[in-house]
Amino acid sequence: MLETNKKKIVNDPVHGFINISYPVCFDIIEHPYFQRLRHIRQLGLTYLVYPGANHTRFQHAIGAMHLMETAINVLRAKGHNISYEEAEGASIAILLHDIGHGPFSHSLEHSIVQGAEHETISRSFMQELNRQMNGKLLLATKIFEGTYHKNFLHQLVSSQLDMDRMDYLRRDSFFTGVTEGTIGSERIIKMLNVVNDELVVEAKGIYSIEKFLIARRLMYWQVYLHKTVVAAEQTLIRLLQRARELALNNQELFCTPSLRFFLENSISKVDFEKSVKGEQPNKLLEHFSNLDDSDIMVAAKSWTNHPDKVLSNLSRMIVLRKLFRLELSNNPFPESYIDEKKVLFGKIHPELSNNGKFFVFSDSVSNNAYQVTDDSIKILYNSGKTIDITEASDMLSSNMLSKEIRKYFLCYPKSVK
Repeated sequence: MLETNKKKIVNDPVHGFINISYPVCFDIIEHPYFQRLRHIRQLGLTYLVYPGANHTRFQHAIGAMHLMETAINVLRAKGHNISYEEAEGASIAILLHDIGHGPFSHSLEHSIVQGAEHETISRSFMQELNRQMNGKLLLATKIFEGTYHKNFLHQLVSSQLDMDRMDYLRRDSFFTGVTEGTIGSERIIKMLNVVNDELVVEAKGIYSIEKFLIARRLMYWQVYLHKTVVAAEQTLIRLLQRARELALNNQELFCTPSLRFFLENSISKVDFEKSVKGEQPNKLLEHFSNLDDSDIMVAAKSWTNHPDKVLSNLSRMIVLRKLFRLELSNNPFPESYIDEKKVLFGKIHPELSNNGKFFVFSDSVSNNAYQVTDDSIKILYNSGKTIDITEASDMLSSNMLSKEIRKYFLCYPKSVK
């Protein structure tokens, strides 16, 4: 029976009233590791383009937990046996699926934490929480990692039709105001079923799935990979890379102790894996759990007056929204064209010419809305037959959905014409 002080209701602007059904979920939400997510924006620097995009990882995690409970109730109503412990474990797994995100999402993964994706860090947090909570997260960890014998529970947490995507597409669309990303998550969940331990969608939900896949593609190019968002993220990545260079050379930098820890130490995926095996003190997770968006922005505001011209210029670009100009192309930019921009940058900013790599550079971004894999979206017909959405749809082709669209970009300051 739930303790009265743990029967909480959250009023969510996207899903309405959300019940926290399991005491252990309430305990997790109250933990400092999870409360930190209140201070990490779901969409990183996207608010520089869409001013309403200030929603947080905390909100998203609660929303995904709500959708998980809804999906489990739907599957139970269709005769699938899901025990209380399994439902609880799946709810915990989705609640913690993003707990490993650092400040401004993926920017940290490319700058001061080397090669440690947020999934790896999330797993480390789950294992540490399981230790602190006397093994209550053991089943949730198995579901999260896909080692539990009911694979469809893992698919609800991580797949091409998981509760993570069901929430973030609808939530990101709501807060950015990009209506093209709106999806019928409630209807899709109502159409879920399980066949041979595999999550499927009943045939009458096929049009909702088509809209879901189209919305995902549109959201990537209109929001997640918007050219100004990419320019802002690239600015932040190089800001942190420069700060790290200076820190490793023992130059004085104003920052919080936990940010200093990551600037002055070479932290990789292996370090996070070791941290939960007792091979080193768990100060790594403690430092990471102290990092949020405010650590970065407070440091950047201070660094606008730093004597290092590279750091101060990059900091002003972030703080004042004076971002790179970003050119897009379907093909790689010719080296001669990039060199031309570098030479021009050096003439306009001679004091920065020796560090042109921070200000003129090229890379690429890519997106494919759907992957034809073993984990593909299957449509279930009344006959019991299941086929891939790309075969079932008369509107979406396999080539169109699964084709990777890659765009190349070239960044340089707007002072460079």
